[in-house]
Amino acid sequence: MTTILIVDDDIHIVNLVTIQLSNQGYKVLQAKDGVEALEVLKKGASDLAIVDVMMPFMDGFTLTKEIRKQYDIPVLLLTARDQIEDKEQGFLAGTDDYLVKPFEPKELLFRIKALLRRYESQVDDTFVRIGNTTINKKSYEVQSGNRTLLLPLKEFELLSYLFSNPKQVFSREHLIEKIWGRDYEGDDRTVDVHIKRLRERFSTLSDDFQIKTVRGVGYFLEAQRK
Repeated sequence: MTTILIVDDDIHIVNLVTIQLSNQGYKVLQAKDGVEALEVLKKGASDLAIVDVMMPFMDGFTLTKEIRKQYDIPVLLLTARDQIEDKEQGFLAGTDDYLVKPFEPKELLFRIKALLRRYESQVDDTFVRIGNTTINKKSYEVQSGNRTLLLPLKEFELLSYLFSNPKQVFSREHLIEKIWGRDYEGDDRTVDVHIKRLRERFSTLSDDFQIKTVRGVGYFLEAQRK
């Protein structure tokens, strides 16, 4: 299900947008200011953020910049003023689109669908993300919260493969073939050793996922619900 975050200190706007989006089948997360929005994003992935410009503690421009630094999701800014200076500041901050209050709910929906289509067309498999943990297949880096990890190659490839295929159970033989190759002559218990190391590395670092054992079969990765 597509998840959308609405950030606005006007409860009437939040309720209106939540009703409209829920009726269209979207899951809606809410935040009343930029500080709370960043906390919400840390706890779980969103596919798009709708952000009001004028908010206490952290305004929409600042929040948009922070989202751009940490997440690859479209941002739609809401403002009460239709002025070129505000639009310029919004686009400089990194927003993808702009909507002036008051707005027609249908127009908001049109813009959301357009942004989601645009982002989906740009998506490749370079990044794989579960919760607050992201794997970069090009740089061989794992980003967990504010920490960047460089794992041994086979550990990285094993974790990346499991991340890319969550909830799918794989036998040791299958994982050996995919990660070590058909010509590998070692013991398939090598998989057990690498799984153990991954579990130990992430046990105190992240609760975004668990690598689980299916006795007599193999392993699978499961994202943790929050």
